[in-house]
Amino acid sequence: MQFKVPQFLDIEDKIFGPFTFKQFVYLAGGAGLCFTLFKLLGLLLGLIPILAVAGLALALAFYRPNNKPLLNMIEAGFKFYVQNRLYIWERRKQKKEIIKQEEIKANAEEERIAFNKKDFTGSKLKDLAWSLDVLDLKKNND
Repeated sequence: MQFKVPQFLDIEDKIFGPFTFKQFVYLAGGAGLCFTLFKLLGLLLGLIPILAVAGLALALAFYRPNNKPLLNMIEAGFKFYVQNRLYIWERRKQKKEIIKQEEIKANAEEERIAFNKKDFTGSKLKDLAWSLDVLDLKKNND
């Protein structure tokens, strides 16, 4: 038995000419608000608010950042600024601890360089044991 699988689920139906229902509502609401602002404020005082409302209505109707409706982005931004934030404080290391760690790293690097040299005197095992004893003595003195 074969079933037809619906395709293009993310495409909305065009109801009002070339516009979907949402686009039509955004454009009609923006036009209505622009007309109201024009009647209340006149052309000179209402020019800037009318342009802002018309721009927002056009952006809501047609602009899709990351292939998502602009309303989703506005909602996410609003939630970000309204919700509580969690700040986690981490204690900084003291300067003495940082200096000690740097000295230990430098000493370990010197020992590694000395160990990698090819001109060992005597057997390699004795030199390795000696370098380990020296590291232990330095740690006990600190």
